[in-house]
Amino acid sequence: MSAPLDIDQLQTFIAIVDTGSFTKAAGRVFKTQSAVSMQMRRLEERVGKQLFIKDGRGNRLTADGDKLLNYARRIIRLNSEAIAAFDDNRLEGTLRIGTPDDYADRYMPEIIGRFAKTHPNVELYIVCEPSMDLADKMGKGELDIALVTHNPLLRQSDVVRTEPLCWVGSANHPLKDDAPVPLAVGRRDCQWRQLACSALDADGREYQILFTSWSSTVVAAAVLAGMAVSILPESALRTGMKVLTANDGFPPLPPVQIGLMKRPGLSTSLVNAITDHITACLDNITPAQVDDDMDGEPKAYSRYYPRLRAGNMIPGW
Repeated sequence: MSAPLDIDQLQTFIAIVDTGSFTKAAGRVFKTQSAVSMQMRRLEERVGKQLFIKDGRGNRLTADGDKLLNYARRIIRLNSEAIAAFDDNRLEGTLRIGTPDDYADRYMPEIIGRFAKTHPNVELYIVCEPSMDLADKMGKGELDIALVTHNPLLRQSDVVRTEPLCWVGSANHPLKDDAPVPLAVGRRDCQWRQLACSALDADGREYQILFTSWSSTVVAAAVLAGMAVSILPESALRTGMKVLTANDGFPPLPPVQIGLMKRPGLSTSLVNAITDHITACLDNITPAQVDDDMDGEPKAYSRYYPRLRAGNMIPGW
């Protein structure tokens, strides 16, 4: 019978990916760098695959390393849930979390579900508002954690996920080639609205803003009804939407980064608990299924752009 994977080795493996280096990981898991390197050699021997490969002065995950990462996070998460189930000193209290509603639709169900299993005595208070308003609430101490669109020019946050931002329209309602692009976007200070308008301006393409709303549900409804085009991150795409690329006359957009804001002074154990759940859940988000052409056959959006995940983007590697 094959020996089981070592939990301690998997924790170190995840720490290397999350921190970006063996040296930083050593500090997180309270080991020497040589001990971390030894653990990774033993883990590679155990799975019979090379997990890291030299890349300049650093290292990066191999395809097998990326494959193991998903399993490692799941194993560590289940291990934590099992331990918490028998812990008489569980975390208690209220955790106030803020998130825009488009992130809430896609991310929060799994985050909330898993956190509730491991910390049933912690009450979660969820606020859904735009990133700018959430940052303001964080500054006033009205929230403990906020999942926001990362924008270092406006607010400080730790990047937890990076993914493509794309143009989307209805798969069942073709656009009129000779008409201005009808847009469904957020309010004037919305970062994605500004990106969309700037990209179309630079491309010399005419457009008209027909729908303005902070609600991702309203924007998605306008797109699915064939009344407008919008821009959405990969994880927010829905069945019935068609990704619009350069072949459709739409300019490329920069990727979107999702950041995590934390209130200073918040319980370290509570912050670590929710942060670990958020990071693991976001890393497990799968590429959205959208309609490639008018035949309505679902395709993964990553067909159009390389998939970018914060868990696999290792700074300096």
